[in-house]
Amino acid sequence: MKEAQLINMKKRVEGLTNVVRNLIKEVQVNANIAQGTLTALQHHLGKDEWEKIIEELKDIEKRHLEKGEKPIGPQLEIPEEELPPSQRK
Repeated sequence: MKEAQLINMKKRVEGLTNVVRNLIKEVQVNANIAQGTLTALQHHLGKDEWEKIIEELKDIEKRHLEKGEKPIGPQLEIPEEELPPSQRK
């Protein structure tokens, strides 16, 4: 390959790297907003009502799985080491 092509490829890879970094930052911001919204909802509803809703959702999910249907909503498994330190167990 010519040197000019290599330089061009390097610039394109760096550009794509920056795009991916920005996307990761946006995902982290959205995760923080979602977490804050859920926390606010928990405080608004109270512990007993929140636990009741969680149990209802678990029951619905269990019924869907027993019927052989796909789970409701995304089922994301994020490796612990990829989570921000504040969200690790």
